[in-house]
Amino acid sequence: MTTATEKSQPVNAKKSFKMPTVYTILFIIIALVALLTWIMPAGKYDYMVNGTDQIIPAAEVLDYNGGERLLPIPGSYQEIESSPQGVIDVLMAPIKGFHKAVDVALFVLVIGGFLAITMRTGAMDSGVAAIVRKFRGREQMLIPVLITLFALGGSTYGMAEETVAFWAVILPVMAAAGYDRMVAAGIILLGSGVGVLASTVNPFATGIASGFAGLPIGDGIGLRVIQLTVLIVLASWFVMRYAAQVKADKSKSVLADIEFEDEFSHMKEDTGEFTTKQKLTMSVFFGAFLVMIYGVIPWEDMGITVIPTLWWWFDELSTLFLASAILIAVINRMSEGDFIKTFMEGAKDLIGVALVVAVARGIYVVMDNGVIIDTILNWAEGMVTGLSSGVFVIVTYLVHIVLSFFIPSTSGLATVSMPLMAPLADFSGIGRDLIITAYQSASGWINIFAPTAGHLVAGLALAKIPYERFLKWVMPFVVMVFVATILVLFVGAALL
Repeated sequence: MTTATEKSQPVNAKKSFKMPTVYTILFIIIALVALLTWIMPAGKYDYMVNGTDQIIPAAEVLDYNGGERLLPIPGSYQEIESSPQGVIDVLMAPIKGFHKAVDVALFVLVIGGFLAITMRTGAMDSGVAAIVRKFRGREQMLIPVLITLFALGGSTYGMAEETVAFWAVILPVMAAAGYDRMVAAGIILLGSGVGVLASTVNPFATGIASGFAGLPIGDGIGLRVIQLTVLIVLASWFVMRYAAQVKADKSKSVLADIEFEDEFSHMKEDTGEFTTKQKLTMSVFFGAFLVMIYGVIPWEDMGITVIPTLWWWFDELSTLFLASAILIAVINRMSEGDFIKTFMEGAKDLIGVALVVAVARGIYVVMDNGVIIDTILNWAEGMVTGLSSGVFVIVTYLVHIVLSFFIPSTSGLATVSMPLMAPLADFSGIGRDLIITAYQSASGWINIFAPTAGHLVAGLALAKIPYERFLKWVMPFVVMVFVATILVLFVGAALL
């Protein structure tokens, strides 16, 4: 029996194309890589053990079980017996990938629990609201303060989805100050956006990429701090300039022709007190990231001998954030049952990220078992030979921008690209940390304006700002960030 709904549909109506999920994309890549193992010759470089003169011949590399990072020796590539991968290998790749990435996946889940416990206390919301109240009447100065706070959140723990809660606080304040709602969008989206782009110790970007590049998370933090500072200044100038124009002349607003009804009927400014308990909570929260920064920076390699190097890795970092979550629960007198429930809910929210890492790592497993990683590197070595370090790192940045369109997951992109791009840096004479900075800059740049960014779409929908208006408004800033990032990478390659 045909329903009325079915009758209303055209006979030959076509379904609109829907982009597959990142899991499907990664599985397709695994299958294509397996196909390459049947076509490409297998091969290996001779490798040198990092920090020593010990050379591991190509024939012995597959059996090497040492813990030190191996560096490929340029010009030493040689073909060996091929090992093509079949259907069973493709299906098993994510499982083996999870084994190889279990420390990273566990770290992601612990971070999820830690963030959930912190957000459950309401301390972060109250802290931002307290700052907003303190600057009432001086909202122009509030803009750079809030942008800096959101940028620090993005840079340290990848603050993105968490920003949705702050629209209800910031929108009414900006409206009362005589600004349009695009100013609030700029504060929240550009602030957190440049923070994620210039991730200093963001565990979901810098952390995962560093793990697969074989580097401490703290490597390259100096350049990333410079990049973060530059982009915060740029974002503050861009939003403050627009805010001043709108306040002086309402017709300058990009939303001037849109009539908003009941603007803030569903929003109200938070007037709750920022309590001592909440201040302690936020001290522990940000203190955990400060301890993390201290623990992962190789002070000895930087020539600073007065500060002991801890050489922390994912096990130590997971322990740090688990302990911090427990301390925050104790400060807020959270019951054991409530703590476990909240922690598990936070971990559950990031299971998808952990699985993306596992599936993406499956690509490396197939390439490794098929012994074609070094074959690809040998091909790429010929392409980068003769390029200056500055040109190479910019090319790397552009390549990751393209990859970000196909692999929108930050963690998935890191897992896919780092096993290949990090060793390629060794051929070009630049540090692997610069490749990580290029990767996270590309991924972060896309997410400043991409409609696939969930927090961006959700925030704009909450404020009733049409996406196309935001895109038109933000594009000059996007171009400026693109240029600024290229300059930072180029100078970084020249000086480091």
